[in-house]
Amino acid sequence: MSNERVNRKILILFFATFFIAAQAVGESTSSWLALSPVSEASWQITAERENGRVLVLEPITMGDDPKKILVLFPKASSAYDTAMDTILGFFLNKRKSVHFTLINFEGRPDWGLRALAWAEKANQDLIFSMGSQSTQFIHEHYSGEKLPVVTVCSKDPVLLGQVTDYDTGSGTNIAYTSLDASLSLQLNYLKRLKKNLKNLALLYAEDNISAVKTQVKPMAALARLEGINVIHIAVEKQSNARQELRLKIPAALQVMRHTDPELLQSIFWITGSTSVFQEIETIDNLSQGVPVLSVVPDLVRKGELSAVLSIGVSFENNALKAALYALEILEKKTEPGTLKVGVVSPPDIAINFGKAQQIGLTIPFSFFESAGTIYDYKGRPAREKGRRTGAR
Repeated sequence: MSNERVNRKILILFFATFFIAAQAVGESTSSWLALSPVSEASWQITAERENGRVLVLEPITMGDDPKKILVLFPKASSAYDTAMDTILGFFLNKRKSVHFTLINFEGRPDWGLRALAWAEKANQDLIFSMGSQSTQFIHEHYSGEKLPVVTVCSKDPVLLGQVTDYDTGSGTNIAYTSLDASLSLQLNYLKRLKKNLKNLALLYAEDNISAVKTQVKPMAALARLEGINVIHIAVEKQSNARQELRLKIPAALQVMRHTDPELLQSIFWITGSTSVFQEIETIDNLSQGVPVLSVVPDLVRKGELSAVLSIGVSFENNALKAALYALEILEKKTEPGTLKVGVVSPPDIAINFGKAQQIGLTIPFSFFESAGTIYDYKGRPAREKGRRTGAR
């Protein structure tokens, strides 16, 4: 029996005893992971019947002695789908033979610990911690342990207290990347967009601790130092985000009008809370012409269902940084603890000029020059990933 078949058998037996509650007959891979058609065509995807939270991904054509990677997910998220697509594409383009095991531990520490124990037993070569929740779990329970770890789609590890600075490296088995851009740089962009900015409404999920610590509280503190009124639009229950936003956004607009009656010097700023940014249509419909901006570049999209502008780090570019770190580690070129925090700089800027025209917002030319993604006045892609497209 081959090593891969042995590992598959170990995987099934190891998780069947505690993932049984998650089992669903006929559950499809799309129940918690939605890969692109390109990834689905390039990878053989197997959902272990004994538990629907474990997926095995093998390239259609796999070479000898593939590297084995565990990807630890805390939940389903469109951001994680994008990151996973990017990682899969990276290794295919590099022609590296890699065998992935994806485990959704649903944020449960007992399941997470068993996943880590399985990774060592099955001789995995590396672990990707997908999302801030997985990374915090790894930081607390697996720092300094056997297998190398690279973080993906995770917020600023310095602001979260996971590492001391951006340049030294962790000194452990974990290589950290950051999904956050410089807050002071983001605020400078906002002030250039609105020279007399009066109100900044921060939209976030109250229980998204990583977003609160890295994107909400520090931005609020910086804005107040600049004399900008900060309005918190905090979703208390993520499953009820739409209903809460329908109540809280109109209330925020009333507050804005106290200092900005015509709503000409105010901004809605969406943070990286999935339950909030996936409600972009709700937010935009209620905004009354106040620009809706975000830290999530992927929230600027073709057509009208889009933020007008984003200044941040795309899930794709963060995942590329993580994949590069993983390749260095797998090829024994470096130790994870020596790698400085993987920060994407300059930030990714995306603009939808159709939305800007709709609300009468003037975009400074310097934004246009720096933007990697641009949609024109008809909502068509004019620049994607820094390259011009066919739109005219």
